[in-house]
Formats: sequence, structure tokens, C-alpha cells
Amino acid sequence: MSLKRANRRAGGPLVAAICLLATVNVFAASAPMSDAQIALYQGMDREKMLIEGAKREGQLTFYNSHTWFRSYVKEFEKKYPFIKVSEWRSDSKNLLSRAMAEFGSTRSLVDVIETTAEAMGVMKRNGMFQEYFTPEARYYPDDVKVKGKAGLYYLGDRETYNSLGFNTTLIAANEAPKTLNDLLDPKWKGKMAIAGTSTGVRWVGSTLDTLGREFLNKMAAQELTVQNMSGAALAGLVASGEVPLSPTIFDADVTVAKQKNAPIQWRALDPVVTTVGYSGLSSKASHPHAALLFLDYLHGKEGQQLMMKGGLWSPRDDTGSLDQKFEKLYLDSKYSLDELEKKLLEWENLMRQLFIRRK
Repeated sequence: MSLKRANRRAGGPLVAAICLLATVNVFAASAPMSDAQIALYQGMDREKMLIEGAKREGQLTFYNSHTWFRSYVKEFEKKYPFIKVSEWRSDSKNLLSRAMAEFGSTRSLVDVIETTAEAMGVMKRNGMFQEYFTPEARYYPDDVKVKGKAGLYYLGDRETYNSLGFNTTLIAANEAPKTLNDLLDPKWKGKMAIAGTSTGVRWVGSTLDTLGREFLNKMAAQELTVQNMSGAALAGLVASGEVPLSPTIFDADVTVAKQKNAPIQWRALDPVVTTVGYSGLSSKASHPHAALLFLDYLHGKEGQQLMMKGGLWSPRDDTGSLDQKFEKLYLDSKYSLDELEKKLLEWENLMRQLFIRRK
């Protein structure tokens, strides 16, 4: 029996049922989604949904720990002129303190957070991130993905590399160390220093993991000293010649110094300690649609190319930053947060024991 004849015999009930089902489906499709559902949505209409939602929200708040993001925000607002970004920036310690204070109150302002691995780990432990999906994640190595049960807690968006910096007036490029073991050459005795911050602590830890305590003992015999300053400040001492060379210099700091014609050069000594900046979605985000568009653009190829123009490196596979021909060491993915916190204390104590000489 045909559908038309069956419906005629039934006096139209079949048509009514079909119409009712269609109405229910339309209602279900238009029913409000929870923030978690929005964050993890992977449908074909995801971008359209986010744009429509972001137009209603009209804004987002972004906390970060790097000056480069000022330029990124401007480009993002050009691409999405219906979104106004309120940006607040500080070092990772102050950012963590502010974000946690807000999260513990009834008034949490931030939508997107970008900072160091340690600070992100503490916030994750306190339930401050909503797992989310971004189609851009497939272009990133697992080393920079912090995964949850259903999505990402946060994803790496920038890398900096910490290795050898040397003064080119005092040391010719062909004579400068090419491996970590070259640092043991007697001619470098008394001419090296490391940063006394977490930069130096991480170098001690990575070297201990890869070359062992005996190598560090030999470095102590080389009269390696600790400068109580950041890696950037130490790069200034290398450029001035006060410290001829250091294995704890960031490539980005050397790039900036060379733009000012400073006599300094950077060289990778495998394995290179790789520091990653991560970004994630607040679990109390008031503007989830706009925040997800922001994260998509940041992790997208265009956003990462902008970052590289700003002097940072991208962990993304197809942006060109992986042209770096050296072995990267990701301490933050090698250890859990609890393990790393313990390791950092151990490494700091070892650094003091070996390299800080008391008069």
C-alpha cells in the first residue's frame, strides 16, 4: 500500500506524526547547549555556530604572560571586528595568583588563559579549565597537548629554546662549542655562567637526565658560575663580554640583541630545553563562543605565522619552525606536575650545591 493511500485511510494521522517529529527535531536542534557542549562540539556547522554566538557575546577577556600577544589581539580583532578583546598581562606568578583568586570568588572574569606550563598545571589541578575541541590540534605534536577525557585542557602555542649563547667578539663561531661535551674543554674554564632562575634549574635538570651527575661534576670543575638573573639579562652579559658564553640563553633573546647589532650568537647543543607557552579555555568562561574562535585563530596557521613574525617559534607542524635541526627536550611533558615540582626543587638544590660557591 502506498504512503499516500495509507495516509488517506488514516485520515491524516501519519502526516501529523511526521510533522510533530520534525517539530521536535527542530526544537532539539535549537535547544540551548551547555558551555561544555559548546566547547567540545565538532559538527560541520561548528564555525558558523561559534561566529553567531560570538556576535551575541561581543567580547572576551584574555590573560597572558607574553608581550607579543598585544600584536595578536590587534590582528584577531581585525579578523573578527564584532569581538572586543580585554587583555591583561603579567608574569606567570602574578597571573596565577589573580586567576585563582577570581576563580575562588563568585566573579571570574577571564575566558582564555595563556601562560607557562607550571602555572597552567596548577590551574588545571584546581579545575579551572574546560576541556575543549579545536580542529587545529591535529597539526601539533602530542608533546604540547594536555589531554582530558573528551578534549584538550590546553594546547601549546609558542616555543622558546634554551641553549648556548656566546660573544662573537671573544669567540669565533668555528671555535665555539658544538656539543654539551665541548663545554668541558679547559679553554672554557672560568668563562661560563648559567641563569639563577628556573631557566638555569631546568638546564641542570635536563643535563642531569641526559648526561648524568658526573658531567655536572665536571662542569663544576670548569668553575661554572650562577648569575642571579633571568636568561634575558644574562644574554645581555654575554653580549657585553662580561660572560663570554652560557648554555642557558634563549634564542629569542639573541634575536632581539642581534637586531641591535650586539656581538652575540645562539647555537643549539642537543638536547635543547624547550619551554612551551600554553593556552586554554576557562571553565567559568562567560563568552565561550568568542573564546573558542580566539583559540582556533591562535592555534591556526595564520595565527602561528604571526607569532613567528614576532620572534617566537611555533610548535605547529606546518609553519616552518620545525626546520630547527636539533633535538628538543620537553620537561613539562616528560613529568607530571607533581613530579616536576619535586624535580625542580631537587635540581635547584643541586645547582646551589655544585655551582654557587660560598666565600
